[in-house]
Amino acid sequence: MYPRDKGAQKMNRFAIILAAAAGLGASHAASAADMPLKSPAYVYNWSGLYVGVNAGGAFGHAHDETSTVFSPTGYFATTSVPAISTAGDQKMNKAGFTGGIQAGYNWQMNRTVIGLEADFGYMGLKASTSNSALYPCCAPTGFTINQSAKTDWLMTLRPRLGWATNNWLLYITGGLAVTQIKGDFTFADTFAAASESASISKTKAGWALGGGVEYGIGGPWSVKAEYLHVAFGSVSTTSTNLAAGAGTFPSNVYTHSIKLSEDIVRVGLNYKLR
Repeated sequence: MYPRDKGAQKMNRFAIILAAAAGLGASHAASAADMPLKSPAYVYNWSGLYVGVNAGGAFGHAHDETSTVFSPTGYFATTSVPAISTAGDQKMNKAGFTGGIQAGYNWQMNRTVIGLEADFGYMGLKASTSNSALYPCCAPTGFTINQSAKTDWLMTLRPRLGWATNNWLLYITGGLAVTQIKGDFTFADTFAAASESASISKTKAGWALGGGVEYGIGGPWSVKAEYLHVAFGSVSTTSTNLAAGAGTFPSNVYTHSIKLSEDIVRVGLNYKLR
């Protein structure tokens, strides 16, 4: 046998081995193709229009003030005016129920979610306080100031900025808040049965700021927990209806004001329409 014949035999053996390996690989590939594929993990898509409901608690903080001015033709001594202002500076804290509806739209870009949400609902907060003091000029006679503050509803319109991780969405939010602030004020004394009263009822715009977490529970449904701080500044009114005995004292102008803020903690359920 010539040496070149031995080389040819080696080349033939190598070709046979390559052919067998190729056939084995094709067999494994065919088997793998026949195996069922695993379904990808569910990932919530936050983009789209949604509607929902919410409920929770509201913790209101009201700062009421009643004051008057000194007038030479008025009812009060000079020392009575600051005493009334001190007694009329009253703070109230009250908890109540809040609940309503919301609607919004989200745009998701990778993990960033930008949205706009509006909500409207009931917010039942009512608080009152009373304070009495002696007239510095004329003890033991004195006076009593009663004040109250109330809100019935709340509306907000807020952009949202969030970070999505699969079914979870963490977000911050802030924007416009609107409510109607109501207040009642009375003044009465024991010196000459003097009395004065006034009321406030004004729709007031303010601001809201907070954040929350939302979780996609499957399909179009998601649940959320949210905190908002809302503040409305002050509303005020004046009154000149002080009366004592058979006389009136319009030169004693009263100023009544309410400064209102609230802390809201609530949960919600959303349904994505598209």
